[in-house]
Amino acid sequence: MQSLRLPFHLVNEQQQQSSLSNKTLMFHVEGALLRSSSLFPYFMLVAFEGGGIIRALLLFLLYPLVYLVGEEMGLKIVVFVCFVGIKEESFRLGRTVLPKFFLEDVGYEGLDVVMRHGRKIGVSELPRVMVEGFLRDYLGVEGVVGRELKSFCGYFVGLMEEKKWGSNFHHDMIGFGCSNKSLNQNLFSHCEVVYLVSEAEKANWQVLPREKYPKPLIFHDGRLAFRPSSKSTLSMFIWIPFGFFLCIIRIIIFLLLPYKLSIPISEFFGLRGTSSRPKTFSTPIKTNENSKGLFYVCNHRTLLDPIYVSMAIMKPLTAVTYSLSRCSEVLSPIKTVRLTRDREKDSKILEKLLSQGDDLVVCPEGTTCREPYLLRFSPLFAEMSDDIIPVAIDIQVGMFYGTTASGLKCLDPVFLLMNPITNCSVKLLKKLPKSLTCGAGGKSKFEVADHLQARIGKALKFECTSLSRKDKYMMLAGNEGII
Repeated sequence: MQSLRLPFHLVNEQQQQSSLSNKTLMFHVEGALLRSSSLFPYFMLVAFEGGGIIRALLLFLLYPLVYLVGEEMGLKIVVFVCFVGIKEESFRLGRTVLPKFFLEDVGYEGLDVVMRHGRKIGVSELPRVMVEGFLRDYLGVEGVVGRELKSFCGYFVGLMEEKKWGSNFHHDMIGFGCSNKSLNQNLFSHCEVVYLVSEAEKANWQVLPREKYPKPLIFHDGRLAFRPSSKSTLSMFIWIPFGFFLCIIRIIIFLLLPYKLSIPISEFFGLRGTSSRPKTFSTPIKTNENSKGLFYVCNHRTLLDPIYVSMAIMKPLTAVTYSLSRCSEVLSPIKTVRLTRDREKDSKILEKLLSQGDDLVVCPEGTTCREPYLLRFSPLFAEMSDDIIPVAIDIQVGMFYGTTASGLKCLDPVFLLMNPITNCSVKLLKKLPKSLTCGAGGKSKFEVADHLQARIGKALKFECTSLSRKDKYMMLAGNEGII
């Protein structure tokens, strides 16, 4: 094995000017791909998302010990705290939570080298269940070499198998790692040549832009909206008691005060928002001859979307939804109506509400999406009314996501309202012209749904997709998401 410590731009030059890029690449994930040298954030994500806040706190308190006992023993301590007692079959964080944070830590230059090779093998000191989903789904690697976890009766026991690497590889591979990281000699001895970069060179790597992701990041799960470094994790634990108290105050404000008072007071307590509407926008005035309700159709970012729409027009609306926990239903300051996912029954429910003059707000995506994408719109609303007002809504949080696919949905409003600050923007768009509706315009319900998806996507600068609620839940939770 020949090790070459070359300046990083020469690594690219060397590969471009030879046939090396046609061979299999074996790369060290932490050394050759990720910009940061700290693995703490990834283990904290496993502890918090997989084991809860108590496990995460225990890991945080024990982590200083890791630096005192050495790299290998420290890794064993961290793995034990994070994985002991976790059910093996239900562990999905490697596919649902961690990829987002890996992608945000990937160096643009490192990924450029890795993706030049058609055949790739990723090597990591992390447990394989943590990195395999990311490497296979986003980088298309042929093989993943990582630490294996022991299990008993379907549960992880928090112990790792002894290293048994490097017996079934051919000898015409190229290696790629970091000079400051110890490479597994058994594995990389199969490489003809190993290219090394230094930590100093990695410090100058660029953040990978979203548009350069090997595969679009559309779905991800988990509660933490920030990278949990040691400092930010400390801030989170200090904030949580205050955040819970603040959540209660915000709920009381929503429930007891009228919009004219609740909006400025909520902004004072960190729930910031902006609303906009076209100059020609006006809410249609109902008469005895035209007493049917209106449809406000918006994309779905959080559980509070209908409330934000109500605040934007300064009028209580009725939210129609498929999945809503009993806790969220009780705490909602506006009327909520459950749909059944039975088309005939749901049509009758909507028709009855509209005929009573109720103005409805609906999120036809059927589920939330955190990233700048819109899921396919369900067309049921389109055949119910010609009075449709599109609404484009976006919300930014800094600490906790108020949505989940695999966690407890009753905690969604709690986590959302525990954020120190949230920023919500609501854009009321022009009412859908009669010529583009199902009734007067003669359009199909699918054409109307696709048109509204495109209009809202354009207003938000989000990309429209054909993915559905079922696609999201099959990926993140392994079920169809029916509650």
